[in-house]
Amino acid sequence: MREFIYFSNSARTTGNFNSEKLMDAGRMDIAIHTLINALFLSHKIREDTKIHLLFNGPPNPPQHLEIFPEGRKSSGEITLSKKNVAGLIKKMLFRAKRDKKVIVEPGYEIEKKSIFKVLNDLIEEGKEIYILDAKGEDIRKIKFKDNPVFVLADQDGFPHKELKKLKSLGTAISVGKLTYFASQVVTIVNNELDRQKI
Repeated sequence: MREFIYFSNSARTTGNFNSEKLMDAGRMDIAIHTLINALFLSHKIREDTKIHLLFNGPPNPPQHLEIFPEGRKSSGEITLSKKNVAGLIKKMLFRAKRDKKVIVEPGYEIEKKSIFKVLNDLIEEGKEIYILDAKGEDIRKIKFKDNPVFVLADQDGFPHKELKKLKSLGTAISVGKLTYFASQVVTIVNNELDRQKI
C-alpha cells in the first residue's frame, strides 16, 4: 500500500464552497487534481493507493479526509471530473463531526486531526515517511520498501516550523530541480513506485 498526504494551509474546511470557483476555496482545485493523479490510471482506480487530504483553512481546521476507494474496480464508479470530485469532498466536509471520525461511505472517512497526529499514527504502524522537498535526496537514488507514505503540500508549501518538524519524522526526497505542480509530483512518485514494482 502506498499513501499520499496532501497538505493545504488554506483549503476550506467546510463544504459550503462553490464548485464552480475552486480557486476561491483555498485552491481546492489543486487538492482535486492531486487526488485524481494519486488514485486513477486510465480506465481504472489504483487499488493499492490511499490519499489523505489535510485541510487547515477556515472555518474549522484541521480536517483530515482519508480516501481509499478499495474494491471499486472501474473509474465509472467515481465519475472522473473536477466537479464530481469536488462534490465528494464537499459531502465529506459537510459530514465532519468535532469529536469523532465519520465514515461517509466505505473508503471515505473524515475526522478533525492534524497532519502530525496522522503522521504519528502512520509511524506507529511502521510506515516509512518521505517528505517531498526540493533539497531532498533524488527519488531515483532510493530503493523504496513496501508501504511508503509521501507528504507534499500545495503551492504555498509548508510553514517553516512545520517543515522542520516534518523533516525530523521522515526522509526528504526530491523529484528534480524543477518546480512541479503537486498533482504532477504525485504522478512522478507513482511512476517511480510502479517501475520499482512496489
